[in-house]
Amino acid sequence: MAQATQDFGEWPLKRLMTEIVGSGPKSADDMTREQAREAFRRILADEPDPTTLGAFWLANRWKKNTPEELAAFTDVMREESVVTAEPDCAPVDCGANYDGKHTTAVLGVAAGIVAAAAGTPVVTHSGDRVPTQKATAYKHVLDKLGVRTDLESDESADMVDETGFGFYYQPAFNPGVHALYDRRDQMGVRTFVNTIETVANPANADVHLGSFYHLAFAKKTCDLVAESEALEFSRVVMFQGMEGYDDIRPGYTKVADWRAGEFDDFEIETAEYGMEMENDDLAVDDVDADSAAITEAVLAGERDDHFADAVALNAAFRMFARDDVDGLEDGLERARAVIDDGSAAAVLEELRAF
Repeated sequence: MAQATQDFGEWPLKRLMTEIVGSGPKSADDMTREQAREAFRRILADEPDPTTLGAFWLANRWKKNTPEELAAFTDVMREESVVTAEPDCAPVDCGANYDGKHTTAVLGVAAGIVAAAAGTPVVTHSGDRVPTQKATAYKHVLDKLGVRTDLESDESADMVDETGFGFYYQPAFNPGVHALYDRRDQMGVRTFVNTIETVANPANADVHLGSFYHLAFAKKTCDLVAESEALEFSRVVMFQGMEGYDDIRPGYTKVADWRAGEFDDFEIETAEYGMEMENDDLAVDDVDADSAAITEAVLAGERDDHFADAVALNAAFRMFARDDVDGLEDGLERARAVIDDGSAAAVLEELRAF
């Protein structure tokens, strides 16, 4: 075990538990930035006893982390774990919840490819069966489509520049966080790691697109970005996604838009765009296989249904986030055009050949 006072400072996790965060959700104190930084440095170095680490994660879940704490964790992750590779283009960073979806189709691959075909480069990143849900994420849909996912960061950057769409694989670009898999698996609940890994930003993108369950979480994520010294996003667009993923849910959806320090939110109704559907209309039996089959069919122009509408809308949001369209109506028109003329299907073939 590392020598705490020599290698890290004065705040081992056990002391943080006893004196700062561990007294319960109502009486716990918040950590300073330096305390939070030291805590995550110790975690990445595998220094804490497993029992202490689990208690620390749970105590932080109870007390709820501040944006400053989350920013400190994120900065350490970026400094000590994340291997970045920046493509020449300026992509939208899509950091969906890594633990995936288990009921509805994952549409982000199709939406990202359509956006890429329309001129909006997109970066996606995920792990493989990440706790707690261990459900379907970007990697699994791409695997089913025959697209390489076991890529080093520089290969991922090349993929973005060559095709307009790129995938970064967590074990390769964020090995320190990946090494925490077993400990996270034993927790049985999400920890703050589930939050910060979504903003790892391996491509050093300027724009982040993400999702949330509640608007307060979107505000906290935007405040995290503002507090961070390592993230340089100038814009963050987040919406209430299906199962917390970055697929817009049918019906009423809340959208958060943070730009250069200014936070705004607004609402959209999918029915306003001619999309009369409900969440159940996007449910599938086998999320991995069905998501891939739907992606392939939509890109080939073989579907004209709720899935095709949802893919077009999600692609439009990626264009909107990068300011490549005047509004969602313009984005929808472009999305449907690149599907109709075969450009979206061509991007998928380029990805398969990469």
